[in-house]
Amino acid sequence: MWIRQFLKQKYMQNDELLKQVTERAQIWMGEGYDAETRAEVKKLLEQEDKTELIDAFYRDLEFGTGGLRGIMGVGTNRMNIYTVGAATQGLSNYLKKEFAELDQIKVVIGHDSRNNSRKFAEISADIFSANGIKVYLFESLRPTPEMSFAIRELGCQSGIILTASHNPKEYNGYKAYWNDGAQMISPHDKNTIAEVNKVAGIEDIKFQGNPELIEVIGQEIDDIYVNKIKELSLSPDLVARNSDMKIVYTPIHGTGVKLVPAALRAFGFTNIINVPEQDIPDGNFPTVASPNPEEPAALNMAIEKGKEVDADIIMASDPDADRLGVAVKNDKGEFVLINGNQIAILLLNYIMTRSREMGTLKGNEFIVKTIVTSELIKTIADKNDIKCYDCYTGFKWIASVIRELEGKERYIGGGEESYGFLVEDFVRDKDAVSAIPMMAEAAAWAKENGKSVYEMLQDIYVKYGFSKEKGISVVRKGKSGAEEIEAMMKNFRANPLSEIAGSKVVLIKDFATLKGTDVLAGETFTLDMPTTANVIQYFTEDGTKVSIRPSGTEPKIKFYVEVRGTLSSPAEYEAVNAQAEDKIKAVAASLGV
Repeated sequence: MWIRQFLKQKYMQNDELLKQVTERAQIWMGEGYDAETRAEVKKLLEQEDKTELIDAFYRDLEFGTGGLRGIMGVGTNRMNIYTVGAATQGLSNYLKKEFAELDQIKVVIGHDSRNNSRKFAEISADIFSANGIKVYLFESLRPTPEMSFAIRELGCQSGIILTASHNPKEYNGYKAYWNDGAQMISPHDKNTIAEVNKVAGIEDIKFQGNPELIEVIGQEIDDIYVNKIKELSLSPDLVARNSDMKIVYTPIHGTGVKLVPAALRAFGFTNIINVPEQDIPDGNFPTVASPNPEEPAALNMAIEKGKEVDADIIMASDPDADRLGVAVKNDKGEFVLINGNQIAILLLNYIMTRSREMGTLKGNEFIVKTIVTSELIKTIADKNDIKCYDCYTGFKWIASVIRELEGKERYIGGGEESYGFLVEDFVRDKDAVSAIPMMAEAAAWAKENGKSVYEMLQDIYVKYGFSKEKGISVVRKGKSGAEEIEAMMKNFRANPLSEIAGSKVVLIKDFATLKGTDVLAGETFTLDMPTTANVIQYFTEDGTKVSIRPSGTEPKIKFYVEVRGTLSSPAEYEAVNAQAEDKIKAVAASLGV
């Protein structure tokens, strides 16, 4: 706490920084900005405490792992029509350079249920069209994965979605996608930012749209997308026999209400039970503190509904329907949440095992996980003779692996610990619209075999080894917080841990330098990754893995902890799980968090 107070005082006393910020803010008092914006900037300038002014203007929003994302409000470091406008103008300029040979450049625009999302989407459509770019604008809110699908389906060169995913209601965001339907990676993200930075002022932004270049799309794309998802089913006969399985689903006021129930019905499930209060799209997310399926409280209402109807499985999607949350009954009949790693483990185990049962594996299949996701997934893949590729955090990197292997190997699934999963390759981002019916099918498969999903997970642990994972986030907001996070990462590099929770560190991977260190052998080696990333990993003698990275989309530093163990039988599960909980607490203490 004293560090934050010190930094706050430092910046309050930094006359040069305040001068620069004030000059930037005064530009926003010009006549080119609307009256509402000028009034809000005036308030910030007049406040005695300049912290909010500094946070709003000390930098420009930049693309991270999820694109442009920030708190809504006035300022260069906020989501508003001018920062969105600059991003769209910069992207337009880059597209016109990259695809100069095309007679018509095309983009897709989608948005979620957040406050201002539709406004930002329509302004972006105007700017693209003013630059001579053809726009396919969804008629209303749609899931992020459908926008990714539409890029490929409509032969577009790019696409954007206005969403802040699962962030709190104060946030909005702008995700930019390339012509393969995946979020931008280098060089396109960097080149787009360079073009955005060339937008010197709002006079450089073409706000006056060309309606002739804007085409509204909707149901026709929905139908194609859902039909493609239907084809992913591995067990249509099994689903038919369990079609009345009770599935509680909530979109948590988001876009999933548009297509997830339709996708479940397309698979053959008929008993879909909703949570009426949360079926209403609302950017204020009135029934939850946070619309994040990673947060247990976000599923409280769905769990209450599940108890009421004695559901077989409970599922939720976040506001842009790319992440899913799942609750299942334990051996006491109580609903418990399963985490993102467990969701990925269950889905990949089902896909690999069921594909082997059906005889559809040809030997060229592969799955993908991120480096911070459970190592148990690789164990399962190895024992099933299926390749498992590791990539950086963020589904754009999973999409990159799919793109590199397209036509050579067959993608059958991939996931990450943060509740994202992708069953198919016709979408190139995480997709709850397809993952939810596939999870329902996995539950039906377990039921057919006399098991619950909870028991199926225990069987996996018995067969392949036990693992328990936990994410720990330390939030540090604003410029001072960013400085503190940077200092923490520097410290972990300058003073590497030699042991964690009493177990000796045997391997260190630093993805910022792409160097690995075999501590026992005293040798270093090069990490085979496409680029550098600000991530450090520690591996210990007892199988513990710790990954440390600053978030690319939120003001926090993240610690991903995985501990391993042995489960001889399901009867031992509670005891082994409790031991793992204690071990994770010891690991956290070793890390000082």
